[in-house]
Amino acid sequence: MPLSRLNEEQKNAATADLGYNLIIASAGTGKTSTIVARIAYLLKQGVKPEDILLLTFTNKASKEMIERIANYFDEKTVKQIEAGTFHSVSYRLLKKSGKKIVLKQPKELKILLKSIYEKRVFTHIDSKIRQYQYSYLYDIFSLYQNSSVENFSSWLCKKNPDQEPFLDIYEDIFNEFKELKNKFGYVGYNDLLINIIEESKQNKINFKEILVDEYQDTNSLQGRVIDSFECDSLFCVGDYDQSIYAFNGADINIIGSFKQRYKNAKIYTLNKNYRSTKQILSLANRVIKKNPRIYKKELIVTKEHKDIPPKLFVFEEVFEQYQQIAKKIKYSSSKNEDIAILFRNNSSADGMEATLRELGINCKRKGSISFFETKEIKSLLNIISLMINPKDIMAFVNIFEYAKGIGSVIGKEIFEALYKLGKGNTLKGLIQPDSEVKNPFGKKNQNYQLGLFDDFENLGSVARFRDMNFDEKFLSNPILKHPKISKEGALFIYSLYNFVKNSHNTKSPYKIITKLINSNLYHFIAQTISYQRATKKNRILDKELSEEIKQKIIQKAWILSNIAKNYHDIEKFLNALVLGSSEMTEGEGVNLLSIHASKGLEFKEVYIIDLMDGRFPNRKLMSQGGSLEEERRLFYVATTRAKELLYLSFAKYDRIKKIEYKHSIFLEEAGLIRA
Repeated sequence: MPLSRLNEEQKNAATADLGYNLIIASAGTGKTSTIVARIAYLLKQGVKPEDILLLTFTNKASKEMIERIANYFDEKTVKQIEAGTFHSVSYRLLKKSGKKIVLKQPKELKILLKSIYEKRVFTHIDSKIRQYQYSYLYDIFSLYQNSSVENFSSWLCKKNPDQEPFLDIYEDIFNEFKELKNKFGYVGYNDLLINIIEESKQNKINFKEILVDEYQDTNSLQGRVIDSFECDSLFCVGDYDQSIYAFNGADINIIGSFKQRYKNAKIYTLNKNYRSTKQILSLANRVIKKNPRIYKKELIVTKEHKDIPPKLFVFEEVFEQYQQIAKKIKYSSSKNEDIAILFRNNSSADGMEATLRELGINCKRKGSISFFETKEIKSLLNIISLMINPKDIMAFVNIFEYAKGIGSVIGKEIFEALYKLGKGNTLKGLIQPDSEVKNPFGKKNQNYQLGLFDDFENLGSVARFRDMNFDEKFLSNPILKHPKISKEGALFIYSLYNFVKNSHNTKSPYKIITKLINSNLYHFIAQTISYQRATKKNRILDKELSEEIKQKIIQKAWILSNIAKNYHDIEKFLNALVLGSSEMTEGEGVNLLSIHASKGLEFKEVYIIDLMDGRFPNRKLMSQGGSLEEERRLFYVATTRAKELLYLSFAKYDRIKKIEYKHSIFLEEAGLIRA
């Protein structure tokens, strides 16, 4: 059993009485083993598996823990444990309760918000401050949802009083945004958590014990999710020194106030480190001790290995730093997969990646656009989503971003017209429109105060499309009366019409993707993307490059069709990609990671680059609401990723930006540079 493999501290925590238990698990102290042992202990004590909830911050983490538990219990028992991220667990519980929801990723919801935002006019407001653009407005609203329960306008006014003139418009935009999401059953990641809190209020959700991994990273919204469930016992595992997600609403006070918030709470501490050498841990501890101590702890090194002291490299110029580190890696005895380069800012990664590639060193950069987030794959998935759910306005608007002369606003108007023509089914409105609806385009609202001025123009004539070889049934569709649809736009709609007509009864994910790849619809999409990528800064199209890019786009689409062979149900296929795509493999080679992305990982050989004051700690982010304590925790996380070899570096000058740099304060605190 897992308990037999634990040290005394881990065993005491894993066998704690039911109640409110907080386990302080510093870097490398075996928190995963402790959580696995705790679940095994609960099962042995007679707790039913369905009464156990495990909340993690990645699906990968929960999968690993459940697989380890499966070594000791039968498959039927293990499958009944509710485990996953806050979002995936909330999604399953909401589905189980009968809620009809369509999960949408942030990029998709931003397009929907954009279609609402672009109807507004801000220039009538006498303000010297510019309003937020739709993308940033979405992000700031997401931060608000994660970190506050007060009114959005009040919260934003405190955060940025300059935005007060625009608050009424912002409020109205989000009211319409909420109405549209409710109308079509859309939920974003934050909505999943908000909805499960409401569901738990109406129909109590009970567990015997809730286990929470990485508890220091919970934000206010996630904290409310935990508190909304009924449970006899709470088992939270985390480390306040690794709380690094304040920018995303994470609140270190949640772990800091555990004993005050829960009556008779007990604190357990795991002190034995099994990852890093003594000198690496010593450096990390010298720095992190500068932060206020919330809970007492003192790490004990258990690793018996050659203890090589961390080394500092100082360079005259930034790119010289990148080149020399790349050369050192080239001749390293460590495997590429065992090496990580950690950075605080993306600009550091750009230069480092370029120099690694130049020397022929493979690297994988976590945080770059994944296969499933590329335009060519997202467009395929949006079309599939529309076939599954004809009410999916987001998928529709995203698809029409590739139609010439049709953007998000016109795309939304066409969707709403088809929605009327199909009596709630846009695909039916496209191929079998209601003949009684003569004008599906209604008048738009006007509201001077909220920036709504536009009214619908006169309807256009369908006669302008008579020479385009469209079939008569399509030509009779009232949507072609939209005055702003060009001939190119009409061709795109016609290609969608033909694809829907020929594919709406196809259920196999593989077959529907194959049909799509061979359709005129995907031809238009691939051509639009290839033109965009092959157009130079002087706006001249490189036709040869465009054709090459188009072939690569088609090749990527066939990769998706191969993945689809493993699925028989189109809806399960789509949901699997939406919930899991961000954690799928990103290739092989040296690991080029932001410090945030490195969390929870470990490597034999670690390089922390650009340790210059201003870059790390990042003074700009500190001035925008961050803190030196948060930056110091980032440094602690970075250094404790290293098992055997730790290298730190900085440069004195950036010749491109023409900036002279001073070393990071953390190098002084680490004892590598004298103050």
